[in-house]
Amino acid sequence: MPAQRLTARQLTVRRESFPIRGAFRISRGAKTEAAVVVAEVTDGPHRGRGECVPYARYGESVEGVAAALEAMADVVAGGLDRAELARRMPAGAARNALDCALWDLEAKRSGVPAWTLAGLAEPPGPLVTCYTLSVDEPDAMAAAARERAPRHPLLKMKLTGEGDLDRVRAVRAAAPAVRLVVDANEGWTLDQLHRFAPVLAGLGVEMIEQPLPAGQDEALRGVDCPVPLGADESCHGLESLERLRGLYRVVNVKLDKTGGLTEALAMTRTAHALGFEVMVGCMVATSLAMAPAMLVGQGARYVDLDGPLLLARDREPGLVYEGAVVQPPVAALWG
Repeated sequence: MPAQRLTARQLTVRRESFPIRGAFRISRGAKTEAAVVVAEVTDGPHRGRGECVPYARYGESVEGVAAALEAMADVVAGGLDRAELARRMPAGAARNALDCALWDLEAKRSGVPAWTLAGLAEPPGPLVTCYTLSVDEPDAMAAAARERAPRHPLLKMKLTGEGDLDRVRAVRAAAPAVRLVVDANEGWTLDQLHRFAPVLAGLGVEMIEQPLPAGQDEALRGVDCPVPLGADESCHGLESLERLRGLYRVVNVKLDKTGGLTEALAMTRTAHALGFEVMVGCMVATSLAMAPAMLVGQGARYVDLDGPLLLARDREPGLVYEGAVVQPPVAALWG
């Protein structure tokens, strides 16, 4: 019988659910809970955690992501590091959870904070995050904007197609001083973009995120849009950036798409070098998923890390939100 490697490292995978306050609606539908998968790697007394959100838009499910992580148990026990992880798993939610768990574990074992390990020049500072308004009737979105405006100077509106100009007009009238970005989640046609964009520019909208389906990006080449366009569903990892040049001015970096903090940091550096502005985004998830993205957000033009604000309850300890200002994570949460 071959000798077995002795190790204290162990991977635990958990499926968890957190109720959303009310419902969260985008152009593709609504949901009332955040279904997440947590990877936890222990090594003696040290523990590292990472959280991901499996996303059906990218062919993921909770069971599939959990199974992919559980299949990594032996290589994790054998000493898997982040570089080898990137070779063994494709980008996506599963790799994100494990990558972030390995970052957290390294910080806990070494006593060196994750921001130092990541090569940041100084400790992460607080960030101002968007607050997302679910797509709804104009009056309902206006009421939500009016409630949030005193504490959230940057609102992100989910849009869906015809009727969107009425939605933005209503929100602008209800919250005249806030900054606005909008996100169509692939819900528009090129004709709608041409019709909507000049009006949105007049309403002070700063950015239009993912107006067209990802497969129709090339239709944007040569379009002189009066509002900067941002790529989300079209933007995944490093390999997607070159193709997006000339189509978008902003790229939305989400750890569940990049496959973790390791690639997100590299992608952010490359995006800046290529002339893109960066938005750091999130799925609807807990503070454990937001915490690593706080490092990416330090160099971002737009920060959209409001996931815990949309939940009925968060983890303890969680990130501290003071209105729109989110504080860096404490070590007990991550990093």
